[in-house]
Amino acid sequence: MRKPLLFSLAAALALAVALVTVHAADQPMPTAGQAAPTFTLPSQDGSQISLDSFRGKWVVLYFYPKDMTTGCTIEAHNFQRDQAKFDADNAVILGVSVDTPDSHKQFCTKEGLTFRLLADPEHKVVDAYGSLGHFGPMTIASRNTFLIDPQGKIVKVWTKVDVQHHSEEVLAAIDELKK
Repeated sequence: MRKPLLFSLAAALALAVALVTVHAADQPMPTAGQAAPTFTLPSQDGSQISLDSFRGKWVVLYFYPKDMTTGCTIEAHNFQRDQAKFDADNAVILGVSVDTPDSHKQFCTKEGLTFRLLADPEHKVVDAYGSLGHFGPMTIASRNTFLIDPQGKIVKVWTKVDVQHHSEEVLAAIDELKK
């Protein structure tokens, strides 16, 4: 009796793995040393946020798959926990996903997030940063982060980040680059 059950579970697991494969982005990912692609996107409060408005500040531009999912919530909580440290480093945090401004508003309200989450349902910025992915039939943003210096240049790129420790990694990189 156990062998058919185990076979069924193994088959279901294999199917699930096939469905969650993340595909490569359509555009090549910008690399350290390049100017950061500029953009304007709506935030959770509906205001239009432009990358250019943050000249003179460090920008942590992080892409994440979906509001209110486990990994994305952990990552956002850790950035929120460290918000005062980012402020002290003259850094802003901008999260981007393909969710809507309303979804971001609900996520921020539910999780107590005060930094900006930007909505890119048309995938323009996600694609420009080489972070367009797929989760089965859904189009998502791949979990990548770009650290942009005060002059607007990408200085560090993280792909497939570890949500548990990513905020600390970004803070350490800013501190190192400021030396």
